Amino acid sequence: MKVRTLYMVLQTDRPMQEDATRLRGYIGNRFAGYPLLHHHAETPLFTYPRVQYKVLEGTPAILGLDEGAALLKEISDEITEIALHTRTYRVTGKVMYEHMVEIEATRRPLQYRFLSPWLALNSRNYEEFQSIADWSEKKQFLNNILIGNILSLAKGLGIVIDRRLYVHSRLDAMRARYKGIEMTGFLGEFRVNARLPDYIGIGKGVSQGFGTLYRVKNPDIDVEET
Repeated sequence: MKVRTLYMVLQTDRPMQEDATRLRGYIGNRFAGYPLLHHHAETPLFTYPRVQYKVLEGTPAILGLDEGAALLKEISDEITEIALHTRTYRVTGKVMYEHMVEIEATRRPLQYRFLSPWLALNSRNYEEFQSIADWSEKKQFLNNILIGNILSLAKGLGIVIDRRLYVHSRLDAMRARYKGIEMTGFLGEFRVNARLPDYIGIGKGVSQGFGTLYRVKNPDIDVEET
């Protein structure tokens, strides 16, 4: 099944120092009448966020999926600045990348890189992860979570993955702050037999830029066959 994606890069007069949480807060308040942008409705509109905020190497960007893509295009002309507490960034330009992307299982693995920390662990499975002494078992534990995250992403977009997924990963643990709390995140690369859109997020905190993926174009691994 194809998903409409719109990735809007906001060019600002200087690099943004704040994180995607601040960007989300500003856009959500600026366009408070659109719950899709801030997810503050009494009943969540979707289980998987249709609008996801990113700040990558000082560059703010927003990813819209399906309804979120249409809404981003609608409001794009009104985003002329980003006012974040003591700093205001002037938006000097916008670049929009719009695609129809198939989210599906593939016969051969595709390779992806995390551009922002993947928050794989919650309060329940963190203790279980910490109790595992063998690193290869820890790695398999994370791979299983990664598969679950991808399946949850697909389900949240109304897509059924009709084949078993297999993951191979090279991940490094690091510290990340989410909702003011220090958490364990992971950066690195992984291969999975699934096609996913660039800049989409998996795991916890995807609307605030965590777990952002980008496909690595490696001719030795990356095979388009489905």
